[in-house]
Amino acid sequence: SKLILVLGHTKCGAMMGATQMMLNAQKSTEASDPAKQTTLEKLLEGLGSVAAQAQQELRPDASADDIAAHTVNVNVFSGMARLLSYSESIREKVKSGEVELHGAVYDIVSGKVTFLGQHPLQMCL
Repeated sequence: SKLILVLGHTKCGAMMGATQMMLNAQKSTEASDPAKQTTLEKLLEGLGSVAAQAQQELRPDASADDIAAHTVNVNVFSGMARLLSYSESIREKVKSGEVELHGAVYDIVSGKVTFLGQHPLQMCL
């Protein structure tokens, strides 16, 4: 059968940046001024909810590195969910079994790929 693979990678700078922004925002008492944000900060802001979800899924004393590493996995599943939500053609092909949708993470140090499987929402199609 055909396969769509949503692939993240370890040590992702975007996930670390989003995690740091989210953690800094939690510590700050001031609201962020969008007019003062850099272009990179504006791009990373969209990943803040993924980093926050990753943090919630880990123990309360998880380090920024642990959160960023888990954010990679959460972002893979988030990408899969967006494909299922926003692409009717992909959703219908997954539903019919014509296409399989899986997530995975590529380890940039070892070269190994860890398959995460299907998104839980696929059971509800």
